[in-house]
Amino acid sequence: MKVGIIGWRGMVGSVLMQRMRESGDFDGIEASFFSTSAAGEPGPEVGGKREPLLDAFDQEALRAQEVIITCQGGAHTLEVYPKLREAGWDGYWIDAARALRMDSQTVLILDPVNMPVIHRGLRDGVKTFCGPNCTVSLMLLGIDGLLKADLVEWVSAMTYQAASGAGARHMRELISQMGHIHAESARLVEDPATSILDIDRQVIDSMRGDGMPIGELGVPLAGSLIPWIDQAVDGGQTREEWKAIAEGNKILGREARPIPFDGLCVRVGSMRCHAQGLTIKLNRDVPLSELEALVDGANEWAHVIPNEPEATKAGLSPAAVTGKLDIPVGRMRKMHLGPEYLAAYTVGDQLLWGAAEPLRRMLVILREHLGR
Repeated sequence: MKVGIIGWRGMVGSVLMQRMRESGDFDGIEASFFSTSAAGEPGPEVGGKREPLLDAFDQEALRAQEVIITCQGGAHTLEVYPKLREAGWDGYWIDAARALRMDSQTVLILDPVNMPVIHRGLRDGVKTFCGPNCTVSLMLLGIDGLLKADLVEWVSAMTYQAASGAGARHMRELISQMGHIHAESARLVEDPATSILDIDRQVIDSMRGDGMPIGELGVPLAGSLIPWIDQAVDGGQTREEWKAIAEGNKILGREARPIPFDGLCVRVGSMRCHAQGLTIKLNRDVPLSELEALVDGANEWAHVIPNEPEATKAGLSPAAVTGKLDIPVGRMRKMHLGPEYLAAYTVGDQLLWGAAEPLRRMLVILREHLGR
């Protein structure tokens, strides 16, 4: 199978490459690597060989691929994808970007949750598959068992999203902000006689001062947070918040009878991993022990963290989850709002299940579907 890979050097693409190597996905495929800026230079080593990079805008080279996997971003997709289809290319397009997600001819891929939707799309001749929004993917994986049991009436998700969700430059700037704050306050911190109020005043002055690096984020994130992600849409939502109901129900194949997903999306000062505080309205009262069993048994990645201090601190944080496929779900309890209301908190590495992993798994599904 001839597989073209675009955007393999970026943040999501690098994670995809790592996972494909770890999983042996390059065995049995003929991989070609494309670049928007370095065509002709040596590509990555695969199977002991390094072939020259191809031009990511070269329609002839792209049409030679049976499958194209791209992490290059929406602008590139909108530039090359329509031309490929108009020229008669009938291959499979697998995309990390949002540009084609809501197209009626696109299936969103999150196979532990929606394998029947993916298989139906393949049987119906769908050729375009997109990875969904990272936060939506992580939420659906965490509550997969409740969804499959048809227990969910609605969900309010309050998210805590890492700097990496905005891109590599934002991660770098977050580190620079941390360093700036420390450099400005280090002398006071190291002096045990310094009043904590004096330290706090210095930190605030550093965050508000002209020396704070905010070229990418626009405002301080280190020591603070940003309660707005993406553009405004109708109804006072941000686009990131809108994606929950729009993409979530498309993943589940429930466009005709959607589950209301809503909430607020907040950027926080963690490097990787998105976390979410969930309020879930169940359509009937179910004992907590049964709900925990449903979450634990739905897929091999979601698992319950006991609602206890030490277990929560040890297992339910970005520090514990970064670089792992696990989707821990904790703080599960019935709420004072009523017996049908469930509180839960989940966290996951959005560069894995939220971005790269669904793409590489879709390639595996395609090979099985095509007998390749």
